[in-house]
Amino acid sequence: MFKVINGLIKAFFMSDLCISLDTVWMLLAAMLVFFMQPGFALCEAGFTRGKNTANILFKNFVDFMFGSLLFWFAGFGMMFGNDGTGFVGTPNFGDLSFYSGDLPVEGFLVFETVFCATAATIVSGAMAERTKFSMYVIYSVVISLVIYPVEGHWTWGGGWLCDGAAGSFMMKTFGTVFHDFAGSAVVHSVGGVLAFIGAMVLGPRLGKYGRDGKSHAIPGHNLLVAALGVFILWFGWFGFNPGSQLAASGSVNRMAISHVFLTTNLSAVAGGVATMFVTWIKYGKPSFSLTLNGILAGLVGITAGCDLVSPVGAVITGAVCGVVLVFSIEFIDARLHVDDPVGASSVHGVCGILGTVLTGLLSVESGVLYGHGWGFFGAQCFGILCIDAWAAVTGVILFAGLNRISSLRVDRRIEEEGLDIYEHGESCYN
Repeated sequence: MFKVINGLIKAFFMSDLCISLDTVWMLLAAMLVFFMQPGFALCEAGFTRGKNTANILFKNFVDFMFGSLLFWFAGFGMMFGNDGTGFVGTPNFGDLSFYSGDLPVEGFLVFETVFCATAATIVSGAMAERTKFSMYVIYSVVISLVIYPVEGHWTWGGGWLCDGAAGSFMMKTFGTVFHDFAGSAVVHSVGGVLAFIGAMVLGPRLGKYGRDGKSHAIPGHNLLVAALGVFILWFGWFGFNPGSQLAASGSVNRMAISHVFLTTNLSAVAGGVATMFVTWIKYGKPSFSLTLNGILAGLVGITAGCDLVSPVGAVITGAVCGVVLVFSIEFIDARLHVDDPVGASSVHGVCGILGTVLTGLLSVESGVLYGHGWGFFGAQCFGILCIDAWAAVTGVILFAGLNRISSLRVDRRIEEEGLDIYEHGESCYN
């Protein structure tokens, strides 16, 4: 009898220790993802001109400040609450009691909040150097409160794209559910699509395109700052992807996060190497700025399937994203005449879509190339189509509506002389 009681006590304390360890891991990962905010800020600032640096930095703070408040107040419930239809959960209005799970709800809220802020931040770089600060605050609020929580509910919150019940739409149609482990689709492709639409509605920066339609480069003011931002983003991604396991205790979890660490890093370096050689061949010299974006392209691409692909699959994913990135940036700039100063539409939009689809091919457990049929691939294609259609429709309504109500764009004089002084009354560099 004593041995039984002693065993139960040990089991209880071990279980409690495991939950505590998982909680610490989740919060540590949340800290790493939060650290991506300065990474985005530095990357965007470095790729743009010095006269707009304070404005860019300020917008990254806005994303996290408003995103945190709104996601806590209503977005968390919309994303993880139950609605019975699978479209969107019920707003929680600051009440977290609706959510039940092994991990503390407040810690889980913080973890999900930093992902929400990332989705909003992606848009900032594409619309940099000519957007009214007041308009930015409004669309950052809408993205954090409406656009992101709805599609997040579909995929991560128990909604229709992740409903694995026998009679669900996804199971009847594809025999499986949509998979996005850490956000290639949910976070990055949505941010990239919104960035593209925002930049398109806003129009190009003054002097970007000549009368003949030829694109003119507008170099960023500090590649050192941009490079530091990429290093920080790379570092933060080790919270973004492995942290999405939400657990570190036990053999299954420690193997899982170790695998995700490896695939995440391999895809990043493959993306950078691929971009470096493509630019070297295409332009005669290896482009440092494009290689920086190539690293990010690899990171974005692997985020959907980092748990399912092999190390070889991760290298393939990163390399494909790194190659496609170069041609995507050139096509959007030179052919579509959409001015995206940091390449967010390509890095996050195109590569987010590409990584999600490649997961359907390269997943060891269910991918086409491993002999598992086309069901999972179909689910991935359908899921990314629905998610980005939602982003596109809401993005057009949001940006076109704001532009009609009150122009998104600052006056010509403000754009020429810089947003820092005119929008904020202070400059980053004195």
